[in-house]
Amino acid sequence: MFELKSLSHASIPRALEKVERYRLLNEPWQAESICLDVLEIDPENQQALVMLLLSLTDQFDQGAADLFKQAQEVVSRLHSEYEQAYYAGIICERRAKAQLNQGAPGSGVIAYHWLREAMNAYEKAETLRPLGNDDALLRWNTCARVIMRNRHIAAREERVEVFVTME
Repeated sequence: MFELKSLSHASIPRALEKVERYRLLNEPWQAESICLDVLEIDPENQQALVMLLLSLTDQFDQGAADLFKQAQEVVSRLHSEYEQAYYAGIICERRAKAQLNQGAPGSGVIAYHWLREAMNAYEKAETLRPLGNDDALLRWNTCARVIMRNRHIAAREERVEVFVTME
């Protein structure tokens, strides 16, 4: 329908600054668009990939199911094993938050699942983290606190069957 215009390589730093601004202004779709423009001319730009991933997760509350899959695909393009684990955790944590915000029946059980997935990813990132980088620990603690403070967030109760023997 339209032929998109290409950025110059020299404009990448300024474009990425705009991504931060649009995310802060709560306009993640604009931030996403800029990241896609940057990645069109520099497909391996790690900063643009991280910002794209965050822009996608910023939109989870809007309920677009394909955003989760897109964010997961972006994680696989990150070069650092630590960043792959850490941002996989971010994706799961933000999915849990979106689930809670929807407030549908059973959302607490689903949110619990995604928070535990996030915590597992953060535990993996913890083992890979660079010296002095405790970001994964901070995120893990946040997930744990959310679970502990919210009585609606709980693991699915295991169904226990009791057999009574009649004599």
